[in-house]
Amino acid sequence: MEHSSSAGPFDQWPLQRGFDRFYGFLDGETDQFAPDLVYDNHRVRPPRTAAEGYHVSEDLVDKAIEFIHEAKSIRPDRPYFTYLAFGATHAPHQAPAAYLAKHRGRYDQGWDVARERWFARQRAMGLLPESTQLAPRNPGVEAWDSLSENQRLLAARLQEAFAAFLEHTDAQIGRLVEHLKTLGEWDNTLVLLMSDNGASQEGGPFGILHEMKYFNFILESPDDAVLRLDDIGGPHSHSNYPWGWAQAGNTPFKWYKQNTHEGGVHVPLIAHWPREITDGGGLRSQFHYVTDIVPTILEAARVTMPTVYRGFDQIPLAGHSMTYAFGDAHAPSARTSQYFEMSGHRAMYHEGLKAVTRHAPGTNFDDDDWELYDVNVDPSECHNLATQRPDALKYLIDLWWRDAERYGVLPLDDRSIELFAPRFRDNSPHPLSRHYAYFPPLSPIPPQAAAGIGGRSWDLSAIVERCAGQGGVIMATGNENAGASVFVHDEHLVFDYNIFGEHHELVSREPVPEGHCVLGVSFRRGAQDAVVTLTLDGREVGSLYLPFLMRIISSTGMSIGRDHGSPVSTRYRDEFAFEGDLRRVDIQLITSGSDDVTSAAREGMARQ
Repeated sequence: MEHSSSAGPFDQWPLQRGFDRFYGFLDGETDQFAPDLVYDNHRVRPPRTAAEGYHVSEDLVDKAIEFIHEAKSIRPDRPYFTYLAFGATHAPHQAPAAYLAKHRGRYDQGWDVARERWFARQRAMGLLPESTQLAPRNPGVEAWDSLSENQRLLAARLQEAFAAFLEHTDAQIGRLVEHLKTLGEWDNTLVLLMSDNGASQEGGPFGILHEMKYFNFILESPDDAVLRLDDIGGPHSHSNYPWGWAQAGNTPFKWYKQNTHEGGVHVPLIAHWPREITDGGGLRSQFHYVTDIVPTILEAARVTMPTVYRGFDQIPLAGHSMTYAFGDAHAPSARTSQYFEMSGHRAMYHEGLKAVTRHAPGTNFDDDDWELYDVNVDPSECHNLATQRPDALKYLIDLWWRDAERYGVLPLDDRSIELFAPRFRDNSPHPLSRHYAYFPPLSPIPPQAAAGIGGRSWDLSAIVERCAGQGGVIMATGNENAGASVFVHDEHLVFDYNIFGEHHELVSREPVPEGHCVLGVSFRRGAQDAVVTLTLDGREVGSLYLPFLMRIISSTGMSIGRDHGSPVSTRYRDEFAFEGDLRRVDIQLITSGSDDVTSAAREGMARQ
């Protein structure tokens, strides 16, 4: 992602990876009401605001329909491939108000009742073997009836936001389907609909109004959060649900996304192709993996992948086509083995048996405790066979190491937050000097490519030329849910440090001079806090103590000369573009002794 700014390099962007058109966001998540949008190879602003009814899921489907219509109108002889990747239902869970209202009160009975009900429905539908048991609650998931009233209020409202987000997404998929039918393409279109992983554990035990609190190691108090229940799911929150609802979403499994137990890797797949799949609604139980998607599409299109492309030998496909199962529900699975690895968590599936281990970061991989399950009869991994079948367990572990070597998994790496730190090196947007010089106008800079002011000491200086009454944003990073903004307002220089909706403002004691002026901000971190100082032409004009230091601020990046997305500060609306002449903005990151980001990473790992 450090290459995702408007300066590139562009070789890994969608258009350089084989797509003819692209519209969407490049990062792993974005604000659904104020997304960081890319159109082909350049950034664009959303066509409307949240107040005007904008939501990115609707926008993505609008563009998908437009691209398909253009292709089939002008070249009806050519097939098309559309990859539609929603933000749903990744955090932040955000949906239009009408969808949120539809789900009010639906989850007041709690996750224990919901899990039992959903498990019974899964069995009645034939989605699970009769021998399947409902996995016990994960550690940290409490019985719903044992929670306080505020815990239940918060958790139910967070689940409502998730459900509204999911239903809204389903409606957008329905719009695309109707357009394909109008084009006469529906019967001969292969649709593959799937999730990317199990439910998220990043909401913590209580759930969270602002997901970035999780990455700053803050447990949000339900007693505080319930004061803002009505914000949940809208543009004023960046929410994620608690562990209890995440495990309910993974029914009947245990554990979550990031783990290699079934709760992290077992997801639904719907295949729809009326011309070739005749038993619509039929179930398939063959084992398959995400790498099987490409071979399936190639075989359906009767395309053979070349072994050499543009003079380069191609890496052989690792997957197996699933088309054999489209017409035969009882065909034996074409795939018999698959390794899994995620942040040190590992698993190996082979002919119905699965070896799996949860890894504690920083511990020796040889000390991991491996479990063994027969997932053909025990898909929820309730009966550990490790002591009963040690030879089978050893065989699968050996298979894991063989495949890890074959497919480039090694060396194992269990780092987490450190992997998101900027790389100060040659050929990087992060200069070895830690000095960034920005010359507006320029597009928003994604967080991985911008000056990383989270968790650091830093200095900012901006050269401006202004007349009386002119103001606007100098630099902003983040959004209304968390961020920092430097701007001129009512003739004064202002710094707003928005700690998850709690605004800490510093206003200069003196007005900003007319004409030429150098505006300055000095930010000095402590262990958990910071002090910020404002300067005008080098003169100190105000200082403020900040009680908390945000180490990871937002998934919304940095803006220079305006505030892209939802505004960080409540003192202005919209982008609040600088009205005078903003000539340049310099940001100097400051290190003392050891690198601040490394220190934050170590602290984070210790807390993990």
